Amino acid sequence: MTIQAVFNVAEICAQQGITDVVLSPGSRSAPLTLAFARHPALTVRVVPDERAAAFIGLGIAQAQRRAVALVCTSGTAGLNYAPAVAEAFFQHIPLVIFTADRPPEWIDQLDGQTIRQRNLYGAHAKGEFEFPVDTSHADAKWHSARIVNEAINLAQAAPAGPVQVNVPLREPFYPNAGEEIRYEQDVQITRELPLSTIVSEADVAEFTQQLRTTERVLIVAGQQPADEKLTHALQAFSAAFGTPVVGDTIANLDDAGAFAIGKQDVFLAGLSKEAKAALRPDLLITFGQSLISKSLKLFLRDVAPKRHWHIQATGAAADTFRSLTSIVRVEPTAFFTRLAAKISPKEGEAVAPWLEAEKAATYFLKGFFAAEGQPFNEFSAFYHTLAALADRTALHLANSMAVRYANIIGLPQGQRIEVFANRGTSGIDGCNSTAVGAALAQPNRPVVLLTGDVAFFYDRNAFWHNYPTPNLRVVLFNNHGGGIFRIIDGPRQQPELDEFFETRQTLTAENTARDFGLRYFPVSSFSELEAALPVFFAPDGGAAILEVMTDSRTNAAFFEQYRAAVKQAFA
Repeated sequence: MTIQAVFNVAEICAQQGITDVVLSPGSRSAPLTLAFARHPALTVRVVPDERAAAFIGLGIAQAQRRAVALVCTSGTAGLNYAPAVAEAFFQHIPLVIFTADRPPEWIDQLDGQTIRQRNLYGAHAKGEFEFPVDTSHADAKWHSARIVNEAINLAQAAPAGPVQVNVPLREPFYPNAGEEIRYEQDVQITRELPLSTIVSEADVAEFTQQLRTTERVLIVAGQQPADEKLTHALQAFSAAFGTPVVGDTIANLDDAGAFAIGKQDVFLAGLSKEAKAALRPDLLITFGQSLISKSLKLFLRDVAPKRHWHIQATGAAADTFRSLTSIVRVEPTAFFTRLAAKISPKEGEAVAPWLEAEKAATYFLKGFFAAEGQPFNEFSAFYHTLAALADRTALHLANSMAVRYANIIGLPQGQRIEVFANRGTSGIDGCNSTAVGAALAQPNRPVVLLTGDVAFFYDRNAFWHNYPTPNLRVVLFNNHGGGIFRIIDGPRQQPELDEFFETRQTLTAENTARDFGLRYFPVSSFSELEAALPVFFAPDGGAAILEVMTDSRTNAAFFEQYRAAVKQAFA
């Protein structure tokens, strides 16, 4: 068959370790669809909406920590992948994207479902490959296999990310009736070994000397997946050098030891300039990706550390705090492990004020949310929901207020919760779908999504598929609009707030739950929420939506009370 090279794409993916494929139906992509669908070693899921499909694929890759293949037909189908592709690019998540295409002679000839698909994702993909149109010649067939290998290796090489393979296809697309698809087992496979980086003895000696002679050292962790080895390395390092370890919720460092700091969003918003001076580091050590905490970013930019080391093995390093002096090309685990072994434990000057501020913030939050007479509001409802999470939950936080609330409140101690959020681009467009992907990838683990109404309704097609997700729980905080615009400075002072920023809507999730067979729990008071949470989170109950109904103006007023209380408590 003249399209044997196309069928071999599935075999190469399987032999390269790809196990999961998410595809959306189409005619031009039929050879790819059949090749993947009939391959015995691949799990193939069909999601009709390409935007949701791509984010579901991202969620699977994020949970499994390996590449996922996406397959779509020609035309605008591939463009609908773009938001998830950008998110994968900035989060370093490997996706291998196969976009079926018209052959080159029909581009710009007014043929249906035809756009300019080469390099479709531009600067937001690690690379782009063009599959040969004609693979009848042996060299062209070899070329096609080489391209697929290169694409998979590039997607998975550090820093990982999305790669497009554009596949122009001519008719006929389908095998004859009764004709079997054959996979060539001897197809060429080229694997790339991971980069090995170690800290040299000379570097270890230099770094250790600088650490010994610097009293105020601060570690700040950006977004990263949970990593037990890294957590242990940080525990040893922070104990050895007396160094606070500051991380947002999405840094997954709740168990980083006695010097772990997670309430910076609280105390940095209230401390005076003089009090913040005691927190100023002389040496800042960073690793990981983005931060949620605006207060932390502004603090670090303002204090301008004399030295700033960023630990990152590969890829471009961002100068987020305008103070970068050294990029250390090694994995963070190796860096902290090697240096921790070079010095005996000490109590550093930097850690005491950070620990005092952390303790005060923890005490403040407990008292603030325990106060009687609170109106029912989403911030308090969020606090109670987080406290009810089960052990080992995969917690997905939607963008806008959900991820911010969680970062202020923090996670329940000892529950080993891993946090995920689309903070590569911080968009709302695939929050549901990413959580659905995680639920499909890890069916034996509770997956919980905390989301606002705009993000939820924007991505309802996440549930439009035929695969059970009994482990998925969605907590929808519905204030009937973009409530964040009533809280942040700028839009809330404008007369156009209601119509053009908050964008009021009257939807509820009842119909969505019914359409997709999800249990539905609407609540609008603290007593209803308290009664619903145990039933909603029960492990054997099945997929469900808990809809927390609140008033946007009440939410904004209560959050202002919180701001005022923070300033008073830390003045």
